[in-house]
Amino acid sequence: MIAVWAGGLVRHRSGRLLATACGIALAVGLVAALGSFLTASKATMTARAARPGAVDWQVEVQPGADPAAVLTEVRSTGGVHAALPVTFARGTGFEATVAGSTQRTGPGRVLGLPPSYQETFPRQIRLLAGSAAGVLIAQQTAANLHISPGGSVTVALPGVAAVVVRIAGVVDLPQADSLFQDVGAPPQAQPAAPPDNVILLPRALFDASTAALRAADPATVTTQFHVARNGRLPADPAAAFNADAGAARNLEARTAGGALVGDNLGAALDAARQDALYAQVLFLFLGAPGAILAVVLAASVAAAGAPRRRREQALLRVRGLRPRQVAGLAVLEAAAVGLTGSGIGLAVAAVVGRVSFGAAAFGAGAGAAFAWSAAATLLGLASAAAAVLVPALRDLRTGTVLDARRTIGRPAGGGGLRSGRRAGLAAPRTGGPLWARLGLDAVLLTGSLLVFRASSSNHYSLVLAPEGMPRISVSYWAFLGPALLWLGSALLLWRLVTLALTHGRRPLARLVRPLTGTLASTTAAGMSRGRRPLARAVVVLALAVSFAASVATFNATYRQQAEVDAQLTNGADVTVTEPPGAGAGPEAGRRLAVAGVRHVEPLQHRFAYVGSDLQDLYGVRPSTIASVTALRDAYFSGGSADSLLATLAARPDSVLVSAETVTDFQLTPGDTLNLRVQDGQDGTPRTIPFRYAGVVREFPTAPSDSFLVANADYLARATGSDAVGAFLLDTGGRSQPAVAARLRAQLGATATVTDITQARTAVGSSLTSVDLSGLTRIELSFAVVLAAGAGGVVLALDLAERRRTFAVATVLGASRRQLRGLVLSEAAVVTIGGLAGGALIGWGVSRILVKVLTGVFDPPPDALAVPWSYLGVTALAAGVAVATAAVNGARRTSRPAVEELRDG
Repeated sequence: MIAVWAGGLVRHRSGRLLATACGIALAVGLVAALGSFLTASKATMTARAARPGAVDWQVEVQPGADPAAVLTEVRSTGGVHAALPVTFARGTGFEATVAGSTQRTGPGRVLGLPPSYQETFPRQIRLLAGSAAGVLIAQQTAANLHISPGGSVTVALPGVAAVVVRIAGVVDLPQADSLFQDVGAPPQAQPAAPPDNVILLPRALFDASTAALRAADPATVTTQFHVARNGRLPADPAAAFNADAGAARNLEARTAGGALVGDNLGAALDAARQDALYAQVLFLFLGAPGAILAVVLAASVAAAGAPRRRREQALLRVRGLRPRQVAGLAVLEAAAVGLTGSGIGLAVAAVVGRVSFGAAAFGAGAGAAFAWSAAATLLGLASAAAAVLVPALRDLRTGTVLDARRTIGRPAGGGGLRSGRRAGLAAPRTGGPLWARLGLDAVLLTGSLLVFRASSSNHYSLVLAPEGMPRISVSYWAFLGPALLWLGSALLLWRLVTLALTHGRRPLARLVRPLTGTLASTTAAGMSRGRRPLARAVVVLALAVSFAASVATFNATYRQQAEVDAQLTNGADVTVTEPPGAGAGPEAGRRLAVAGVRHVEPLQHRFAYVGSDLQDLYGVRPSTIASVTALRDAYFSGGSADSLLATLAARPDSVLVSAETVTDFQLTPGDTLNLRVQDGQDGTPRTIPFRYAGVVREFPTAPSDSFLVANADYLARATGSDAVGAFLLDTGGRSQPAVAARLRAQLGATATVTDITQARTAVGSSLTSVDLSGLTRIELSFAVVLAAGAGGVVLALDLAERRRTFAVATVLGASRRQLRGLVLSEAAVVTIGGLAGGALIGWGVSRILVKVLTGVFDPPPDALAVPWSYLGVTALAAGVAVATAAVNGARRTSRPAVEELRDG
């Protein structure tokens, strides 16, 4: 019996089984692909954090401890690849005489480096000019002293004779913040900025130059051991952070307080573990709805054949099969669908991984890939059970043999076009499903609003990661907001569609009359009676479209904000930064107008005290600053960007301040704000009155906390100096790396040149650069397929179940044109309702999704970025699928009615 039944399913129900299996395959493929990709991405985050060539630990020897004993403990620590001593001393000032002019600097730092330091830690020092062998001077110090390779610098040390050294090369220190950290101090107590003046000496020269200083006071020279680790770390960044932090604490314990560890690797892993949790959040926010939707699609496909399944069960029971035997056949069908769908889904995931990422497992290890494949397969089997087995068992449990005998003679398609309630043309019952009578959609939408408002109380912070703490957590309850909105909107759409089909028969008849002619009233009545299958098709299509729209909108908005962040960080297409003390005025920008540069905008950068708070002060030209950089209204408060810049131009003593400063100092518009700004002539602070005109939240090259923006001309007159801190170059968005290369060749080591492509890399975390693009690429591809399947497959199967109805209509005199119009009318209802409902749901979900995921954006967006081209492709795919199903259904109506009635 089982073999006969299975053979019959394959021969006569292969299309429906395959359609259900494909729905399950989408869910399995999406979960397997996203799961493997998430695991691989976490491993990539860990690998990037533990990049080779960086100083992983800075182990600082504490006063009174034996450096040799500390070094022994360091080298005996597991996973330590290299440990080199680096010594630090504080200089009271540097001096150089160039072309008869003597330049002096303030206090600085002097370092002693071992011979192999640059080979062991290549990321620490970048040579700009001269030779890397010998005494090296930091770029900013060289600019302050006007020194170049071959020149001599006098290094003054406290309490001992000055030392004269000859400079071999000018270097940049990319990791200066960590290099000059206060080891052992909490993050909030770290220096605000690395020292301006730095000279690097070979270790032997450093020891000879500081011998007297060390003899007088050993505490004036600090010894660190810079450590490179090559120990195997767990693939997950959180586990890797715990392992590294534990090893660092173990070393501190073994030295009994003789050393403190500056854990640079731990800091990088700390950031990576937060990125990994955000990737996990995005996986759930963006991936789970797709998998759920695929399961819903499979269930809808199975539900379209429910009347035929009930007839088949009835026939089996009438012929003597016990309920247990019928249930066994349902289990067989569910298992066949589940296994087939799971196999197809895993194959699709492997193909997507191979084509898009070069590896079938998306770069994940064999164990992780197998685990996710197994989990996805279990999901496929569970989905098949929910879509096929559960409804079959429910029908079997509620039916009796007497019901079965009555069901055998009932048409699968719903009874034809006979008059009366049995024909399906009488007014339908309006009770509706239980959830509709209870108003579950309103409950879910209200719950979504409440959860959304509650999550706003912590500024939508989903990832809670106290800095330096080993444990971090995710506020998963915030997922309820978008989830409840999605589900509630779907149920509300179901309610609206069923109400429209129930009570809107007359308007519906008028709308379909051009397609069906005299059969318009009958068509409207048929759609009203069969409102549930139509509503199911509309809702499934709307959910698929909303999923595609929300994922695409989030992705486009993220890319938009990543570009905004790069613009804010770099300031313009290309930025040339002059070191402090260089003294270049606005006219110096003329030399920067190389090929490819359309405009050069000077930007003054000073420091000013607001009370006792030292803040960055930027002097701008209000009439031209907006021509080289994007200034959005969202960056300002108290007026638009144009109006506040116009205020700076009309009233030069105006100043824009940060919101934090306004709150701290209780400022109101028009208040006088006295700033102490360094004088450009003798360097002494000078009090300059400004008038508070508005709030600035973000500004190109400015920090993210407190800063001020003023009129450059007024600032230059008040301080007696028009020195420019940076030049912002507009290249029209083209050839930024080429323009930057020309300027570096022209300026040499006297200035720092950055372009926006570098900024994109610098501001992109491991989440943005590794995960998001791949995550959305996978999901957007699946979303298009889901939209097409939801629109076409469900409608096609519903139409297939009603072939007998169309045959009865033919017998009663309906023409082929009218039958085609009937089919096209239902397709139009599904298309219009699904696309319109999906657009509205997608818009709402996109807004709440972007708001809840505010922590992913920097800065937060002031408006959504809508990817119209992708949405157009999605709508086109859904429309084509529905049209194909309708055309195929209309073609089937041309089959002779006698044959259809005989086979049905």
